[in-house]
Amino acid sequence: MAMPDVRFLFDFGSPNAYLSHRVIPAIEARTGAKFVYEPVLLGGVFKATGNRSPMEAFGAIKGKLAYEALETRRFVARHGLTRYAPNPHFPVNTLAIMRGAVAAQTLGVFEAYVEAMFVAMWERGLKMDDLAVAAAALSEAGLPATDLLSLTQNAAIKEKLVANTAAAVDQGVFGSPTFFVGDEMYFGKDRLRDVEEAIAGSN
Repeated sequence: MAMPDVRFLFDFGSPNAYLSHRVIPAIEARTGAKFVYEPVLLGGVFKATGNRSPMEAFGAIKGKLAYEALETRRFVARHGLTRYAPNPHFPVNTLAIMRGAVAAQTLGVFEAYVEAMFVAMWERGLKMDDLAVAAAALSEAGLPATDLLSLTQNAAIKEKLVANTAAAVDQGVFGSPTFFVGDEMYFGKDRLRDVEEAIAGSN
């Protein structure tokens, strides 16, 4: 049986997307699958679906955010993700750096860009909606900061991110991280075990 298409729809502003990014390589190694990363704008997804961040949605529910934090600590411990650190500037407006992800695809530096942005957001705790900070992080990672940030103002780049986001919503996406194994959708880092089982079950 052919290996199914496996997709990872993400926004750098989601700590759970970062945590998933760190776990995905081990799943790829165990299954032989290759996750295809697809940048979407989480703010656009929320606007289109009426969804809100957990902080907004659950802030008034006694114990809910504390439990979410506990689950994150458990996930971090289970996978040994010792470099993870909450971003002190959260929530960060990710419009520019998500456009940058699309720009990185056009320049052939997408994988390096994704790694650099996740590190900047969730290991270094940088304020990545400050373009000077973003430019410095890109340069430090050996990426063409000037070209990437210039392309974030390109109409085709902007339209591609809008199209990615609209297509995701049309497929039922309401947040990040979201995964597809073939046509089956899975939401959240805690569904990665199910994602791996779905991949293994298709072979």
